[in-house]
This record gives sequence, structure tokens and C-alpha cells, in this order.
Amino acid sequence: MQKVSELYRGKAKTVFVTDDPSKLILEFRNDTSAFDGEKIEQLDRKGEVNNKFNHYIMQKLEQADIPTQVEELLNDNESLVKKLDMIPVECVIRNYAAGSLCRRLGVEEGSELNPPTFEFFLKNDALHDPMINESHCLSFGWATESQISEMKVLTFKVNQVLSQLFSKGGMLLVDFKLEFGVDAQGNIVLGDEFTPDGCRLWDKETKKKLDKDRFRQGLGSVVESYIEVANRIGLAL
Repeated sequence: MQKVSELYRGKAKTVFVTDDPSKLILEFRNDTSAFDGEKIEQLDRKGEVNNKFNHYIMQKLEQADIPTQVEELLNDNESLVKKLDMIPVECVIRNYAAGSLCRRLGVEEGSELNPPTFEFFLKNDALHDPMINESHCLSFGWATESQISEMKVLTFKVNQVLSQLFSKGGMLLVDFKLEFGVDAQGNIVLGDEFTPDGCRLWDKETKKKLDKDRFRQGLGSVVESYIEVANRIGLAL
């Protein structure tokens, strides 16, 4: 498998076209950003940790019959993935109140949400990823009714699988975001990534933050915390 050209460069990942039109190479870089790119740093080993973490999580989801984009771990920082037509909508589940939910609704951080909340956000950095609803998705053609339904079903299934996985490691899965795409057969497939960059994870007992909030809030030990999470769920890094 050979890289042909750079397709897309995001805040922490780069996507490359390959000599196989149905496959892409996803590179995880050491770049770390927050607040729409206002805070940016290079953190040693972060790309490697997130690449291997993502591959491990996607394998767990595949075992639970959740279709994912990831095909193969190529090296420390790169994975081979299926090419998808990405839907520009983020699916967010919150099991506990944190982050923007607390700011928007004035609820106390850490409050358990029963049942969990589900939200859609438009993936648009220039607009700061605004919250949207199903009507917006349909009216603007971002997703069809059947795609919306399938994304919700899969997101809740991911929540069930991963909440149990992290719970066994002594952690709370506070919230997370997912992105989906459509494959060549028209199926909804989980794409992008699942790493501590895109979710919140707290220690069950101490409520210590083990995710990207350590970077956002200047708590330090960002990569070390990601490695701790990996080790707790059975991935030795």
C-alpha cells in the first residue's frame, strides 16, 4: 500500500490517498489542540498512543458487530482505513454532565444523566461545531432519515460496549463524540477515531480526569494519562 497524496489535514490527523481507491491511510500526529486551534502543542508519543488506542477500540467494536472504518495497523502512527463518504454530523452521547452541557444548562459537573442524552453537532470548525437537530440534517441534506436512525442506534450501542469496557478498568465514560460515513455499498460505518481526544474519562473513585481535558485545563501529564487509560483496558503501551 503506497501513499499517493495528502487528502486532508486536520488538527491532529492527516488523511492520505493510496494507490487503492477504496483505501486511505490515517496518520495520527503529535499535534494537540484545543479551543478551535487557539491552544496548540506537540506532545511526544501522542500520535503513536492515539493510533494504537484507536485500533484497539475499533477492534472491540467490530467484535460487537459495529462496523468500523479501520482495517489494519500499519506502523506506530498510521492505520489503513476504508474510504468513506463522511457525514458532516457529530453524534454525542453524555452519561454524565461535563463541558459545554454544564455551561449551556447550568447543571453541576458530574451529575449522572439517566437516561444518557444524545445530541447532534454540525462538523464545521469555522462555526465552532454548532448544535443541530434532526430537522436540520434533513432540510440541509446532511443525512437521510434512515442514516440518522442508524447513526443513533450505533452510537448507543457503542456507548453500551465502551461504558462496560472502561468500567472494568475503574473508569467512567463521561461523554464522547462519533463520526460516521457511508461505504461503497451504502452502509453506515463508524469512521474517524475513538481516543481520549474525543471523549471524557474519569477515574471512578477519585474523578481524576484522564482525557483531553488535562490539556484544555492545563493539568499536565496528558499522554501519560492516555497511556494509563490504555493499560487499564488491557492495551499495553
